[in-house]
Amino acid sequence: KYTMWVLLLLIVTVTSIVSEPSCSVNNNPRHIYVPGDVVVGGLFPVYLQVETNGSTIPPQKTCIDYDVQMFLRSQVMIYAIQEINRSQMLPNVSVGYEIYDTCGDVTNTIRATLSMMEDIQGQGVKPNVTKPHVKVVIGESYSENSIAVARLLALPSVAQISYSSTSELLSRKCKFPSFLRTVSSDEHQTIAIAELVRHLNWESVGVIGSDDEYGKYGAERLIDLFNDRKLCVDFKEILSANFLLNGTRMQTELAMLMSKIRSSSAEAIVIFTAELNVRIILKEVLRMGIRRIWIACDTWSTNKEFSKMPDIQKVGRVFGFIPKRNKVPGFHDYVRDSMFQSKAHNSFIHEFMCHYPPCPDSLVDESYIDEDESYYIYLAVKVVAQGLRSLLNCNNVRCCSLFIFSWLCPQLLEELKRVNFRVDNTTHIAFDEHGDPTTGYDIVEWNMSDSENRIITVGEYRPNEPIQIREHLIREFENVTVSLPILNQCFKYYKVHGYYHKYHILSYLVQSSGKKCMACHPKSEYTSSDMDRCLMKTIDYLGWTDAFTIVLLSFDVLGIVVSLLVTILFAVERRTPIVKSTGGYLSFLELLSLLTCFCCVSMFLGEPTKTTCLAGLPLFGMAFTVCVSCILANLLQIFVGFTFDLRVTVGDKLKRLNRPIAVVACCSAFQVAMCVLWLTYAPPFIVESSRFNEATILLECNIGSKTLFGAMLTYIALLAVVCFLFAFKGKQLPDLYKNASFVSISMMIFLVVWIVFIPVYINMSGKYQQAIEAAAILVSNYSVLCCHFAPKCYIMLFWKELNNENAITNYIRKHYEQKGMAVVNKYNPSNPPPPSPPKKI
Repeated sequence: KYTMWVLLLLIVTVTSIVSEPSCSVNNNPRHIYVPGDVVVGGLFPVYLQVETNGSTIPPQKTCIDYDVQMFLRSQVMIYAIQEINRSQMLPNVSVGYEIYDTCGDVTNTIRATLSMMEDIQGQGVKPNVTKPHVKVVIGESYSENSIAVARLLALPSVAQISYSSTSELLSRKCKFPSFLRTVSSDEHQTIAIAELVRHLNWESVGVIGSDDEYGKYGAERLIDLFNDRKLCVDFKEILSANFLLNGTRMQTELAMLMSKIRSSSAEAIVIFTAELNVRIILKEVLRMGIRRIWIACDTWSTNKEFSKMPDIQKVGRVFGFIPKRNKVPGFHDYVRDSMFQSKAHNSFIHEFMCHYPPCPDSLVDESYIDEDESYYIYLAVKVVAQGLRSLLNCNNVRCCSLFIFSWLCPQLLEELKRVNFRVDNTTHIAFDEHGDPTTGYDIVEWNMSDSENRIITVGEYRPNEPIQIREHLIREFENVTVSLPILNQCFKYYKVHGYYHKYHILSYLVQSSGKKCMACHPKSEYTSSDMDRCLMKTIDYLGWTDAFTIVLLSFDVLGIVVSLLVTILFAVERRTPIVKSTGGYLSFLELLSLLTCFCCVSMFLGEPTKTTCLAGLPLFGMAFTVCVSCILANLLQIFVGFTFDLRVTVGDKLKRLNRPIAVVACCSAFQVAMCVLWLTYAPPFIVESSRFNEATILLECNIGSKTLFGAMLTYIALLAVVCFLFAFKGKQLPDLYKNASFVSISMMIFLVVWIVFIPVYINMSGKYQQAIEAAAILVSNYSVLCCHFAPKCYIMLFWKELNNENAITNYIRKHYEQKGMAVVNKYNPSNPPPPSPPKKI
């Protein structure tokens, strides 16, 4: 009997556990699944963040900070899908849904996305990129989480429609081809903020961002826009990525931020970060009694929790930006009358009742139902329905081609990109080529004089249209001028933070006793010593009259003249043995390439142009490679001609390589290909810099790709090393004209020059960087000219008795006789044969 009671009690307990899920929330977030012919996924941070217990292995994550408003937004998706199923939009198609609470955590978001990519019919063993059971995903809220989701969904081409992620990064279709959104991009929001600041006559601003995909890109974009409009950025502060998670770090950063705000003279401060960070900042601002004008981004501009903080009016005035908003038709009635009746199939409602057990429906009043994100979720569901209706060829009776959902999703993605319709005759929805809607922003202000702290609309911004602001605001701020302390503050900030050469300057207002913070043109003007006017910058470069230029140009002209004279001399003596021993016809190609290298030097002198920057280094690299390749082919010719004591197989391989034209062509082709790649993908370009002197603009050539520039020099150095090795080995051969010895010296000079050049070039700054490049090229050219050609010219002009075949034959005979070898064959300088088999004398 006792056993029966125990079993009965156990059954009741288990039944209660199964029927009522636990209220605990851990690293397995709650989700809702309702099947259908087409399943739509949903990602919502009902809990705003996670708390990690580092004492466990692996660390245990707990979802914290339950958000009623986000809970209601998740129910908007369910309400909108139920509305679609009841309508005749998709007559014989049922739409199901699978919704996850991500707790605002990237890891949870990825886990939920992978679950939605599983093939249920395949028993969900692993994500299936060809047959995911979820055909489109609505979410996520945070940009950083949406980026992670977009990367996963890009492979199976599952469409993702976000209702809140506004990062500009997500507009890059090359990275996120399946991402769409019903909320405007931050690109338009940042432009709208900059335009508001300009129209309300605020000349100095502060910017607070955060080190995440949303806050970092938004803050950087804002600063660029402020600079373009000649507005003074008084300070910029980027909160760390783990600002909320590390208590000690948070307090340190917060103290530094408050100190910066207190000492700042910024007329308005933009807070461009997530609402969790804003909550901490506003609480600290209230505690310290700081009063400013604040500009809110869309993440917190309509947050009712913030606007209802005790004494919130003490923070000053708050302006904000929100994408165009509207009410979700019928949703309030749904929440009041029927939402809580479906709790048996909705674990999110059960979770809500765990937090608000007594009369939960009375707690969800109209103040929690927003008109922005909720409406964008509603629009997202409408977009999905419209895309399905078009894809399945639906009329008011039936839909066709439903079988398509048994295999692929790209067709639906393409249909969603093409939607163009009006929702409830109020909102027009369509996507541009970046997957962004064409709607604009409402400009709002917190009305703190009202006991309810209402948020009122004071203007609007639409892309590619002038901003519209209420006249009373423009009149209120149009006569406000900045006092002298603000002028000095703006100036000191830029000077301290290294931007002194870019943006500062103040000019007098003719009819005002104060001064106004304005920026000089960042490229062409700088500040006078009295900070009262803008002065034009002078343009500086390595001019033709510079002493260093004159010296380099003199050596360059001398090198060109000598090269031409050597070419003429070689042409006159082209049939003599000494020309043939230097490479014959290859010597003329070598001289032509050397002449080209000398001509390259002038491209590094004088005012840089696009052509000289592009051609200088790549042309030298290709020409000098041809020069060294000719030397290598000549050395190989000599080495093969006189070397007969190698093993047969090695000798045969070397003889097959004795193709001068082929050697030069192969060695040069690789360098040419590398330089073409350099000029195509990362070519040198002109740089205008004022980093050394704010009063001057330095024109210089940037090498573009440092990797390809280094590869070019390394390849030439490699050829020079091979030449050096052949030349060193060839010193043992009967070389009357000492080709090997002189080539060894020239290659050694080249290697030493460029080894020394690299650290000097890196440490050199300013216009003389170009001169160092020109000097290195000149020394390299002269090393070849003096070591390879000058000794031959001396023999041809002053020691003619050595420039005949008899002298060479006698020299070779003596060389081999000293080694105990007899030579019978006549020597042909252009193709010296191996001597006859050795015999003892």
